[in-house]
Amino acid sequence: MSSAKEYDCIVIGAGAAGLTAALYAVRRTLKTVIITKDFGGQASLAGTVENYPGVDKAKGIKIMELFKKQAEDHGAKIIYKEVEAIEKGEEQFVVKTRDEEFIGKTIILAFGLTPKDLGVPGENELKNKGVSYCVTCDGPLFKNKTVAVVGGGNSALDAAELLTKIAKKVYMIHRKDSFSGENIVADQLMKRDNIEVLLNTEVTEIQGNDKVESIKTKNNQSSKESIVKCDGVFVEVGYIAKTDIVKDLVECNERKQIKIGRDCETSCPGVFAAGDVTDITYKQIVISAGEGAKAALQAYKFLQQKSGNHVGVDWGKST
Repeated sequence: MSSAKEYDCIVIGAGAAGLTAALYAVRRTLKTVIITKDFGGQASLAGTVENYPGVDKAKGIKIMELFKKQAEDHGAKIIYKEVEAIEKGEEQFVVKTRDEEFIGKTIILAFGLTPKDLGVPGENELKNKGVSYCVTCDGPLFKNKTVAVVGGGNSALDAAELLTKIAKKVYMIHRKDSFSGENIVADQLMKRDNIEVLLNTEVTEIQGNDKVESIKTKNNQSSKESIVKCDGVFVEVGYIAKTDIVKDLVECNERKQIKIGRDCETSCPGVFAAGDVTDITYKQIVISAGEGAKAALQAYKFLQQKSGNHVGVDWGKST
């Protein structure tokens, strides 16, 4: 294990919340590092984003690239490693990856949500061999091929809409009798001539040797089983909060989301959280960015008060 590096602020996660938190932290002259296993978060998986203020229309990944560049230009450092544990010391925190340790005076948890698995035979074996959770990343690999999208929410509808422009044939498979996403998106999708919708249908197995070759489905009304030939499966059945690494450090709710106060404080002094991994109601890029900014400013305030300094706020009296 190499000698631990010390930072004023360690941000875990590099999505909208994490990158914004790092930007605000370094601008408050905090020595800051982002530790993340990937870049961009859910925002990078979005197709065309039309509701981010100041950006008329852009791919989600492009917006996240701008976030990243701005944070790095101001001095934030990004290290691509997966955090395996966080331990609380008397005055500092130790963040552990597989081969390195980092010491932080404050921590900002901003690692977002993780795509849900289907949990069917063949899924794990064929991940990255035709089974994907990111249409933006992997969709272009299936040009003129046949694919299936599993799910019925907005993310599934968006994935299917993009794939109709790339693939030869798209199967849309949903276990309920209607989509839960926006009606206008569903209506537009149904007008495409290369999509086939299978409602009241569940995927029970993903089949193939070294790559996806077909999926086995079951109709929930008739119990009829079928085999659907396809080259790829895009799983779009929602997200979960994987917060086991911090369950003994901060308080989480029944959905394993991190509970925070008005200014992104967790139950552990010195640890703050922002974005989709928290119990905020709305999961939007602009909201995650705002929460990331709040978390960084609060981390700065925490360190200043710990040093016995008064901290000015944007308006009103110092605290």
